[in-house]
Amino acid sequence: MATRLVQLQKDGLRRVALVEGSSLRLLADVSSIYALGADAIGRGVTLSEAAKQKVTPELLDYDSIYDGNSEWRILPAIDHPEEPARWLVSGTGLTHLGSARDRQAMHERIGEEERLEELTDSMKMFRWGLDGGRPAHGQIGTAPEWFYKGTGIVLRAHGEDLEVPTYAEDGGEEAEVAGVYLIAPDGRSMRLGMTVGNEFSDHCFEKRNYLNLAGSKLRTCSIGPELVVDPEFSSVPGEVTISRSGGPVWSRQIRTGEAEMCHSRQNIEHHHFKFEQHRRPGDVHVHFFGADCLSFGEGIRLIDGDIMQISFDGFGRALRNPVRFDNRAAKLIEVSPLG
Repeated sequence: MATRLVQLQKDGLRRVALVEGSSLRLLADVSSIYALGADAIGRGVTLSEAAKQKVTPELLDYDSIYDGNSEWRILPAIDHPEEPARWLVSGTGLTHLGSARDRQAMHERIGEEERLEELTDSMKMFRWGLDGGRPAHGQIGTAPEWFYKGTGIVLRAHGEDLEVPTYAEDGGEEAEVAGVYLIAPDGRSMRLGMTVGNEFSDHCFEKRNYLNLAGSKLRTCSIGPELVVDPEFSSVPGEVTISRSGGPVWSRQIRTGEAEMCHSRQNIEHHHFKFEQHRRPGDVHVHFFGADCLSFGEGIRLIDGDIMQISFDGFGRALRNPVRFDNRAAKLIEVSPLG
């Protein structure tokens, strides 16, 4: 079983715990997964070893915390304890073999004999991923679509609201797995683990024109509740459900993992961390690996109070977040000259 970690907080006190069935075993002398990772890098041990060396006899009831019935609350599966600006959130799109369905049914409408120039730009990116996104070990493949979500201030934990702001046209779930990274003092990119994620986006704004993709991604999103250290990531089944007024309105079985993707994890990681600015010692990175399907692609429009739930086998408990719409009138943001 892969090691699974949870970050907790109560009255300003932070702790890290190991998941043990329906219990959380608290670790000693560590207040964040960031600190635990830094300790493991500094001592040259694995993150799992570092965690197991710090176990205590203290157990907490996971069920009550997970359900929101405890003084303890779950934090995102990683954060930067000192500076959110050093906590970059990004992602990669058109990575999954099924992800292109919601942009265009390429193989149903375009034959293999037609010219590449006749494809949309999105489908060109997808085709390049099919052709060159899984290079041989040690080789560099085609760059995937990359986008910026924001700094760590956009990340929410299990149970917290994902907001649709006044300037947004919509908000919809994107059920994904995200990689979690810490940059070592010598600049090496170290993967701490992976976690369930909801890469919440404004699909109505993006649909107007694909050049709106960048702006549509600047929204809150969520990860957790658990960080899974070195999970199996070949073909991972999962489920996403949208609930409204206590009952499901949409649900799908989904899959992620390298066997389900046109880009390998190694290729995605290379093209993210090839940039020198992404290898600044001490920085945290959360990178979403892409979605298999979206409720928006099947005509579902989320409303205020809807609950999005995402789970993947081997990644611990499901990530659950309500949708909250800010229905106030949008206000003009004015810039004041200093001169």
